[in-house]
Amino acid sequence: MKASRIAAAAAVAGTAVLTLSAPAFAHVSVQPEGTAAKGGYAVVDFKVPNERDDTSTTKLEVTFPADHPLASVMPQPLAGWNVKVTKSKLDKPLTLHGEKIDEAVTKVTWTADGKGIEPGYFQKFPLSVGALPEDTDQLVFKAVQTYSDKEVVRWIEVPQEGQAEPENPAPVLELSAATGDHHGASTAADASDKSEGKADGKNETTAADDDAKGGSDTTARVLGVVGIVIGAAGVAYGVLAGRRRTA
Repeated sequence: MKASRIAAAAAVAGTAVLTLSAPAFAHVSVQPEGTAAKGGYAVVDFKVPNERDDTSTTKLEVTFPADHPLASVMPQPLAGWNVKVTKSKLDKPLTLHGEKIDEAVTKVTWTADGKGIEPGYFQKFPLSVGALPEDTDQLVFKAVQTYSDKEVVRWIEVPQEGQAEPENPAPVLELSAATGDHHGASTAADASDKSEGKADGKNETTAADDDAKGGSDTTARVLGVVGIVIGAAGVAYGVLAGRRRTA
């Protein structure tokens, strides 16, 4: 009897733990495809799980941070979903690639035109964004998830460092360190390699020429010595032949 009671209590406790921990992994999140470097562009995915048992997710609204506006936001076409990009005027215009930008994306809304995200499934909503800010380590987006039964869940609570995760945390995009201009770096590297190659080629050619010249000089010297020896031998033979005739 005691064993059965302990087992029942453990089962209840386990169920309670799962129930309490469900919001921790069932919230809307954002992750880059690859890296999201400061000052660059990135493709990010908003991942939306459906943690309900009997209703589907039919709408997702993502609000962009006003303190770090993004001038370029492009959604990827997604089968079964309609997407709307909302832009607003900026209080302070941005300068992007030498051009002033006076408006930025403030919200992107996906609305299902079919079943949406059914129970037990998740969906990724990709966006190409940039240029990412250079004066912050993260971007906080606020998301609103709507279900087919009209229930609305607001993932808008900003996580605080050193504190427990809130019940409805907002998606946070972590930014990596800024990288240099890869094209410029490649160009510089290529130029350096070419320069070194030319220098190496010149040195190699000079060395080869020097070797060739050295070989020619050595051959000439050998032939000269041989000629002298042959000439001396001829002179000696002539002298001996003259003496024999005289005798």
